[in-house]
Amino acid sequence: MSWIRDSTLNCFQLLAVKILRTGHIPKHVAFIMDGNRRYASKNGMEKIGGHTKGFDKFAETLQWCRDLGIQEVTFYAFSIENFKRKQEEVDGLLNLAEEKFEKLLSEKDKLKEHGLCVRIIGNFSLLPKSIQQLMAETMLFTKEHDKGFLNIAFAYTSRDEITHAIKNVIEGVRSGDILSEDIDENLISNCLHTSRSPNPDLLIRTSGEVRISDFLMWQISGACIYFTSVLWPEFNLWDFLNAIFYYQRCYSDMQKVTKIQNTKPTIQNNRQSTYIDKLHQEKHIALERMYIDKYLSST
Repeated sequence: MSWIRDSTLNCFQLLAVKILRTGHIPKHVAFIMDGNRRYASKNGMEKIGGHTKGFDKFAETLQWCRDLGIQEVTFYAFSIENFKRKQEEVDGLLNLAEEKFEKLLSEKDKLKEHGLCVRIIGNFSLLPKSIQQLMAETMLFTKEHDKGFLNIAFAYTSRDEITHAIKNVIEGVRSGDILSEDIDENLISNCLHTSRSPNPDLLIRTSGEVRISDFLMWQISGACIYFTSVLWPEFNLWDFLNAIFYYQRCYSDMQKVTKIQNTKPTIQNNRQSTYIDKLHQEKHIALERMYIDKYLSST
């Protein structure tokens, strides 16, 4: 199943989308895709079958976001906590991920045509080398694309992300790149995996669970949060449009909060800027090494 699809909306659905687009559309939407296992149990399937259906829904939802003109989306695909599940399920999820990233790389023409930049956020060191290499190749190939941004949180938790950001800050002070007085919210934000993305405007969680599950906890302080009882593989266009409409109803109140939060200007000094650029360069070099290792190991 392709990651990048053509729109399949009928006339009535297109009309609904057109009406919603007259209101405020979130620039960045994040999804906690919950309910795959319950869907599998409900339908007498193996767990991996539920996860496969979940991927199909992910690709479909990505297209709905493009139909609505949403510029950036982030999907919570695999938590670090998921490694605690039965080994059979973990292996199945990792094999599915490897298969899907291979499929994505076979669609390079589509990626280029649609200008989709793919970023994977998470702790790569916890993943098999083969998946690391596929992710690195995907990110390197799409890094200059700027028509849309897809972030996939894989081997991710917010606590792990923040821990690594703090370690980077400590290392920066230790090496003399920054001073202790340079440490502020702005510096930490720019040391996170999501440093090049705006914070989400809307977070959607499916399956009826009313919790955040250690996802983008730093980034969603000002986001509109929408919970729905629908299992992720059963999430449909109307469920999605309901979430967008809910965001539009909350928009004026959110703007008041944003205005209060933004009364204090954010200042970034030269040391901070130079150090952040250094971190980005180091991450890029690490991706290139993974990519090179993939082809060295195949020769």
